[in-house]
Amino acid sequence: MSKLKMASFFAGVGGIDAGFEKTGHFKTIYANEVDAYPAETFEKNFNLRVDVRDIAELTGEDVPDADIFLAGFPCQAFSVAGYRRGFEDEKGRGVLFFDLERLIKEKNPEILFLENVKNLVGHDGGNTFRVILQELEACGYYVKYAVLNAKDYGNIPQNRERTYIVGFKNEEMYHSFDFPKPVPLTKTIRDIADFENLVNDKYYYTDGKYKGDIYEKLSAEMTDPDTVYQWRRHYVRKNMSNVFPTLTANMGTGGHNVPLILTKTGIRKITPHEAFSVQGFPEDFKLPKSQVDSRLYKQAENSVCVTVVERIAEEVFKAYQTIHKSQNTAII
Repeated sequence: MSKLKMASFFAGVGGIDAGFEKTGHFKTIYANEVDAYPAETFEKNFNLRVDVRDIAELTGEDVPDADIFLAGFPCQAFSVAGYRRGFEDEKGRGVLFFDLERLIKEKNPEILFLENVKNLVGHDGGNTFRVILQELEACGYYVKYAVLNAKDYGNIPQNRERTYIVGFKNEEMYHSFDFPKPVPLTKTIRDIADFENLVNDKYYYTDGKYKGDIYEKLSAEMTDPDTVYQWRRHYVRKNMSNVFPTLTANMGTGGHNVPLILTKTGIRKITPHEAFSVQGFPEDFKLPKSQVDSRLYKQAENSVCVTVVERIAEEVFKAYQTIHKSQNTAII
């Protein structure tokens, strides 16, 4: 069956790719990710070797022709959790968008799909986002964007809002595209995490394991097995919405803001595999056994909600079909 070819940038572990490929209409033929650890995870789950060069080194000749470009470009420069320095980020993460733009100009894909943090829209009074939209429009794309929450649009019990940007070269395709509508949240935290069975001892909070009186406070406050708690430096926070809070990169440290659950076997943090499940990854998604948990937690946090992407991808394909119903796409 013919599928649309995708080139993936800042690919991470392949969350965006997984969402698109789950529709059955798309296939990633090229992936670029400078960090070797998520690249290894990507390669365990896709039959594809990742290009681990810095995107600044790439030219159009390095990237095969593709129908669609995917990019979850670095979000730390714009994130509420970071320093929100945007294009002025001292590590250069904010300006990586312009390297992506350079490749877009060279390769001229028919469709773009970009993802970033919610705060991208309001960063610097909206100036950062305005520049991004203007640059994409200058490249000849008609652009739509939306901020969608995983719990409202992906049927995933995580309070995770992200900015999604979709661009089309064809104006009719652009007018035919709409972001998906909200869906009821039917999955619970018990569909994500194992509340019944014993897991590895390292994930449990026990008396004396951490400094201070953390365990005593957790034991006193964590009484509801149907929600998620967090240790917030000096106190225990109960998540009243009964969903996971937005995953953060420090989940593997055992410190501030780590989501905690009360199971039949004790108080514990979620496992790396459960963290990926919180992001909507399928049960059979493979994690490298050679990598330490802290790296895997970070990879999960840096990824996307796969089920939200899948629903957007379905709408992208519907829009594509409006002008390609009688045409054959490239054969994979």
